[in-house]
Amino acid sequence: MVEVIKLQKDNVQGNLQYFEQVMSSILLPFVLKLITMKKLLLSFIFIALSFICLLAQSNKPTPRLNHIAVYVVDLKISTDFYRNIVGLDTIPEPFHDGRHTWFGVGPKSHLHVISGADKKTEHNKNSHLCFSVPSVDAFVAVLKKNKVEFEDWTGTKMAITNRVDGVKQIYFKDPDGYWIEINDAKE
Repeated sequence: MVEVIKLQKDNVQGNLQYFEQVMSSILLPFVLKLITMKKLLLSFIFIALSFICLLAQSNKPTPRLNHIAVYVVDLKISTDFYRNIVGLDTIPEPFHDGRHTWFGVGPKSHLHVISGADKKTEHNKNSHLCFSVPSVDAFVAVLKKNKVEFEDWTGTKMAITNRVDGVKQIYFKDPDGYWIEINDAKE
């Protein structure tokens, strides 16, 4: 009887080992596939949601700069200054009334110079127009040739600021006292 029980016990243990082997060879790969499929499904859902959010953001209307206007005393003097000193190109203006000159300052942005101011006004240097040029040194040569004074940020006359990021910059005033910055920033 002890031998029968021992045989039955060995048989049960053998069956358990066989069952474990069968289950691990069949069930384990199936479970791993389920886990992998779940990860793939979650990854796909995450990517799809990210794409939807990106599309939603790109379709969000955002304001863009259309123009900046400066009010000047003498349109001819200011037009000559922005064309010949700053180097801007004029673009057609719709009024044709002799009181406006428009300059292109970007792909879809303009500088509107409008005459009619009674007098020149004082402006703080913190409020300025800024244009980037390929070479500040070459631009300084134009200013010197035309006897236009410039300064660095601190106010040192005929000096160039070298910012911590390597960008060179200068400041000067237009004929009506508006501050202009010229720098060589690449972006």
